[in-house]
Amino acid sequence: MTHWASDTIFYHIYPLGACGAPKRNDFTRPPEPRLEGLYGWLDHWQTLGVNALYLGPLFESSAHGYDTADYYAVDRRLGTNGTLAQFSRALHACDIRLVLDGVFNHVGRDFWAFRDVQERGSASPYCEWFTGLRFEGRSPYGDPFVYEAWNGHYELVRLNVSHPGVREHLFEAVRRWVEEFALDGLRLDVADCLDLDFQRALAAFCRGLRSDFWLMGEVIHGDYRRWVNPTHLDSVTNYECYKGLYSSLNDQNYFEIAYALNRQFGAEGLYRDLPLYAFADNHDVNRVASALHKPAHLYPLYALLFTMPGAPSVYYGSEWGLTGQRNDHSDAALRPALDAAAARSSSHRDLAQAITRLAHIRRESPALRHGNYQPLHVSAEQFAFMRAAAQERVVVALNAADTPATLELPLAEADGARLVDVLNPGEVFPVYQGRVQLAPLYPNWARILVVQV
Repeated sequence: MTHWASDTIFYHIYPLGACGAPKRNDFTRPPEPRLEGLYGWLDHWQTLGVNALYLGPLFESSAHGYDTADYYAVDRRLGTNGTLAQFSRALHACDIRLVLDGVFNHVGRDFWAFRDVQERGSASPYCEWFTGLRFEGRSPYGDPFVYEAWNGHYELVRLNVSHPGVREHLFEAVRRWVEEFALDGLRLDVADCLDLDFQRALAAFCRGLRSDFWLMGEVIHGDYRRWVNPTHLDSVTNYECYKGLYSSLNDQNYFEIAYALNRQFGAEGLYRDLPLYAFADNHDVNRVASALHKPAHLYPLYALLFTMPGAPSVYYGSEWGLTGQRNDHSDAALRPALDAAAARSSSHRDLAQAITRLAHIRRESPALRHGNYQPLHVSAEQFAFMRAAAQERVVVALNAADTPATLELPLAEADGARLVDVLNPGEVFPVYQGRVQLAPLYPNWARILVVQV
């Protein structure tokens, strides 16, 4: 049975940034329900065609959310558990599912069990909760012990997720999230660093709570099949295609993304049956409007994102061409405070309308949601492929040039068949002697053509 995520258009928000929360948590102020600012986005998400919201980290933490202090309480800078529960009800009333960040590989130094170790030393019952914790030497923070940090960041203390007490604590947190917030899924932070046996156990636990619970892992490198399989996760981040989406345009080299898509989803593709999570940007990488050399390329890029295999995701504000670049010291430019009303004044406000059209076309198309992938044409600035399902065949043709182009494509349909453009309504192209001529392909735009016989 097809998982609901395969029919989903995701929207990703980093809530501490979007809601304008203070950069650090002093753990003394009363909760402030900044999360309520997201209610202003509901109409926009419905218009856009979104049917799942991925909310980044929002449980009590020291600073950026990935340094958890308490898995059982919403960060006071965003509100309370009641604030999130009420917002979840509003989402579900709009037929929008809720996915949260599961940050289980590491915690912050303010995590209650780590603080117990700091206070009680080797007498703490939680010493074994942390990977590599030894009472010899001193940590970079001056603790009378050493411990393993995530990726050399000593403010992030690695959890020993093999420890029964740690698993019990984390699984109980997930159970509460499902019951209290009607949670539909989790994105596992740094899944490529997280113990695979833990992921298997977590998957079994989650599916015991809800048979349709969705688990997606953040994976930068590696064979995605290690994580996505019947006993582990449902999906992972498609970082391979993320890079190709923008660099193939910058380099006038559609061969790059065409190679990646064929390698993943073609006739002999490694991931033909894996519903990967497709994205153009997120809270960790430069905004796609900053990554692209030409703003006009936003249009063919999003046309590809919404027609390639996988479940597409839009990062908040990028549908209006919001820019932002990280630097060596901060990701703040990628995670700004933003409200939907202000973002609509962007110089790229037409982009949101184009994405809305693409999203609704995808939601109505079995071939774009579930169909296989077959390349038809690739050149420096033009790219065409077919998505085919039992009940529908769709041809997608992209033109990243600044001038119109013409493509002649081979098709198996007999004379009399025609291709009907659902992206540019009213335009129809006949099949003649096993070929179809698409002229013109508009500059920096696309055609999405349903095959009719």
